Amino acid sequence: MRSPRQTYYDFFSLIYDFIIRVHSRDTEGSLRKFITHKANLSKGDKALDLCTGTGSVAIELAEQVGEKGLVVGLDFSRGMIEKARKKAKNSKIDQLHLVQANAGQLSFKKSSFRAVTCPHAFYELKGYERAEAVNEGARVLMDRRRFCLMEHAKPQRRIPRLFFYVQILFLGARDVREFLAQEESIFGDRFKSITKEMSPTGQSKPIYSEKEG
Repeated sequence: MRSPRQTYYDFFSLIYDFIIRVHSRDTEGSLRKFITHKANLSKGDKALDLCTGTGSVAIELAEQVGEKGLVVGLDFSRGMIEKARKKAKNSKIDQLHLVQANAGQLSFKKSSFRAVTCPHAFYELKGYERAEAVNEGARVLMDRRRFCLMEHAKPQRRIPRLFFYVQILFLGARDVREFLAQEESIFGDRFKSITKEMSPTGQSKPIYSEKEG
């Protein structure tokens, strides 16, 4: 039986791409290329895209690893997975496999992937879910390989910034400033060389780190 949260995201899948484009101001899809570039993948590699949503980043990853590679796109929402599946079919991408599951409960073996990504979704996990997703991501990621997040940057305009704060408060962060100041520590002690930078659009920020060897 679907939870109320799953039902919400099943419905949200219908407008998800539009919301992301408006919020990030990315009409050309440059953010997908930006985060996949940070993953440092080569042809034939395997990658995992957590909270894949409608699969935009997963499809970009699949194109990067080529026909001999493999990408798994994972999301707990059936609506998101179905939307991603249609995109992959339209793009004629066969090396993308979509799985409906929770990011904190992965069934993959240890060190299965050469990169783990999570685009515009990590903040939407509850606190304990983020910790579980990081631990599981570290487990299935190969040593000295990257875990790459992409999150919305704090908007400069007043009204969008207000909605940004409301969303973070809704997600359970009592002190928004403290929450944002601790972004780099979200990976815990399983990773090193944590880097945060602004995307070309100025509306999103990738945060990426390498797993300790």
